[in-house]
Amino acid sequence: MPLDAGFDPDTRHEEAEWSDPHRILAESATLGDALRRAREHSGRSLEDLTAATRVHVRYLRALEQGDFTALPSQAFALGYVRAYAAALGLDEQLAAERFKRESPHAPVGLQPPTGVDVREAKRSSPRLIAAAAALIFAVIGWNVFQRVSLMQAPTPPAIAETPETWSLGSAPGVVRLGAPRAAPPDQTVPALYITPGLEAELNALDSEAEGEGPAATPVPAAPVQRAFNPRGATYGAAPTASSVVIQAQRPASIVVRMADGRVLFARQLAAGESWRAPRDVAAVIDVSEPSAFTVYLNGEYEGALTAALTPLGGLNARAQAAARQTAADLAQRTASPPPAG
Repeated sequence: MPLDAGFDPDTRHEEAEWSDPHRILAESATLGDALRRAREHSGRSLEDLTAATRVHVRYLRALEQGDFTALPSQAFALGYVRAYAAALGLDEQLAAERFKRESPHAPVGLQPPTGVDVREAKRSSPRLIAAAAALIFAVIGWNVFQRVSLMQAPTPPAIAETPETWSLGSAPGVVRLGAPRAAPPDQTVPALYITPGLEAELNALDSEAEGEGPAATPVPAAPVQRAFNPRGATYGAAPTASSVVIQAQRPASIVVRMADGRVLFARQLAAGESWRAPRDVAAVIDVSEPSAFTVYLNGEYEGALTAALTPLGGLNARAQAAARQTAADLAQRTASPPPAG
């Protein structure tokens, strides 16, 4: 009576079969049967293997069922077989060779060349050469005929001899031109330029020199500070809608935030670039370096920014106050009588 060692012969046979990848491909009836058995033994579904091989599930199912009509061309199908076999742990080369044997699309051997028979071409070549030569001669002959037909004998001139008046230089109707005249003076000498206001000032000086009385004292102009000079791009509002200009003297960043948190302007300004602030806008100017920016109110230099955060409303208010003061000073100087001499 044989001893029961606790081993199942069928189990040992199955384990031996799956330990050898060549054996499952050799002993299966078809390639599809081998692929299906290997997949079922791995415990994975077709969807799992589709994700692993990147091959559509319908092509994997067609390989297992041996439905070669559902597969694309043989080159793509061979790639699918290799990927499927590699994912299942089978021999890729052996699986590809078996697919070639079982596939109805066997490689076609070399076929005899097709085309024009060489002997037929040799027989018809003289006729072709003769036809081409006749066509060339016809074209050349037509061109020669056209050129000859267009050629004409030289026609004698209509005037047999030169008229006597032409040789003497007194042909009727001939107008003789004299020497060129000089241009009129008013067309060569430009009009004198008169500076506006200069003539009145000179007349006043002449009157004072002749004893007619002192000339009127001119109204002194307001002192002009250093004016705004754009040395680069100017961003922001239009010149007519702005009274405050902030100019960067060296590269620095500026961010203008409105009261509701929105960013009105943000940029890294280069040296010379400027930003025009709009009027009647509640915002805060935030700069990386206050000393790098200068402020111009109504086009005149006001100074550098004093803080990293500057309310825009304060600058606009200062600009409006300065404009009103300038207008009042100008009106006062114009209305006041000149001092007695």
